[in-house]
Amino acid sequence: MSKTHKPQRKSRPRRKRSGGSRLRSWWVLLLGGILVVVVYIGIFYHFFVSPLSFRWRAIYGEPDYPSGYNVMGIDVSHHQNRIDWDKLRNGRIGNLPVQFVISKATEGTTLTDDNFIENFHQAKLNGIIRGAYHYYKANREAKAQAEYYHHQAPLEEGDLPPILDIEERGNKPLKTFQQDILRWLKIVEEYYGVTPIIYTGYKFKVDYLNTPEFDKYPLWIAHYYEKELRYKGAWVMWQYTDCGKVDGIRGTVDLNIFNGETKDLVAFTIQPPSEPEE
Repeated sequence: MSKTHKPQRKSRPRRKRSGGSRLRSWWVLLLGGILVVVVYIGIFYHFFVSPLSFRWRAIYGEPDYPSGYNVMGIDVSHHQNRIDWDKLRNGRIGNLPVQFVISKATEGTTLTDDNFIENFHQAKLNGIIRGAYHYYKANREAKAQAEYYHHQAPLEEGDLPPILDIEERGNKPLKTFQQDILRWLKIVEEYYGVTPIIYTGYKFKVDYLNTPEFDKYPLWIAHYYEKELRYKGAWVMWQYTDCGKVDGIRGTVDLNIFNGETKDLVAFTIQPPSEPEE
């Protein structure tokens, strides 16, 4: 039986793309590629460049100084090597004098900073309000650390209150860690008769020391490369950069703001015992 053949349709010839159509496609691809690059650069700047721009300017140029504050100071340790106190006495942070110097005193239960005695003595000799801090080691017993600090740090009237630097938690449960910190603070408060200061970073404060028991202690908070401090609680000092430059110190140094005027800083220091009322 023969097959019936269907007539085949003639295929239409393909239209050739005009030169204008190809040009438009090329421009669309080019503009799309430029848009992708611009978005990528914007994202990269926002997340990686902008947060560090304060640091880069501090290292390679003039650091930014948060506005609206009038009392500036530094904190030092053996990392600053030998300080030229004749220059530091007249040094400036921006256009403001250095009004307080806080020295590292001790760490753990056996370490005294190599330059503590010299720095602590020279600050007072040069008429600068001084302070001394203890670096807390989470793997050392709190009472022994408090006693060691008290033995090494001869705070006097006119000095800043004792300071506990807390930057590490170790592997202790949070409640145990907090109880140890409070133990150090209470022992030192009994020794010196004044409420100690807590120094810690913004994130560490929020994560580990943000309970009501710590609210009574003045806060010295470290939060770098920000125009404004994001922490919303009460604070007395703000360490806003670790890349400051001051006459008398080679290299960089931590810069700090006191939250108040000069008279407030003086009033914040250890005061003579009040006269008993008759």
